[in-house]
Amino acid sequence: MTEVAVPWRLLTRLGHVVRFATEHGGTAPRADQRLLDGVIFGQLGAAAEPKAFYRQMDSDEEFQTPIAWEDIKPHEFGGLILPGGHAPGMRQYLGSEVLRGKVAEYWALGRPAGAICHGVLVLARTRDPATGLSLLHGRRTTCLPKYMERSAFLATAWRLGRYYRTYPEYVEHEVRDALRDPADFVRGPWVLSKRGTASDDGPAFVVQDGNYVSARWPGDAYLFAKRFADRLVI
Repeated sequence: MTEVAVPWRLLTRLGHVVRFATEHGGTAPRADQRLLDGVIFGQLGAAAEPKAFYRQMDSDEEFQTPIAWEDIKPHEFGGLILPGGHAPGMRQYLGSEVLRGKVAEYWALGRPAGAICHGVLVLARTRDPATGLSLLHGRRTTCLPKYMERSAFLATAWRLGRYYRTYPEYVEHEVRDALRDPADFVRGPWVLSKRGTASDDGPAFVVQDGNYVSARWPGDAYLFAKRFADRLVI
């Protein structure tokens, strides 16, 4: 939720039009209610400002009328953001061959692209039609680090089961396997709770590689949005 609402708010304030796409289109997507209420005992959910942004975004016409993945025309867009999210409900997005085909078309245009948290998996799983290799082969990237995913799972499994484990394999492991060189994965500084904000990028971390920007988790969303916006042309 934070990974969508924060970039939306920053980009629209800069004058960009943000379009949304879902599997079937037509109906506004909904955030995981746990992120709004607090994942466990009112904790681990989104911060107050991103929740306010989400409420504003929820009334945006573009958000209310998303296009279907199959209807995406990559050449019509000047930027692409692939947000993350966890729990088994994300598999339709992370595993969609239709979406990967559109992403591959867009990537070939050389235009700005950004991915955060689990969203990096979409790029890792998408193959370059010319080489058969992952789009991330030869690129530097970060994603949700194993220590973050494991810590969240161990802290909540007694009550929420596999809520924090979308797949048996950790996100970091799958992303690393897609890269050309192990050194192309950048984990970033160790952090478990402190998040970046609109006025404080200190705790946040992103990796920039040409037209591609990646980040680890919702705590990086503000800095991620800023660095992505830097690459766009109005």
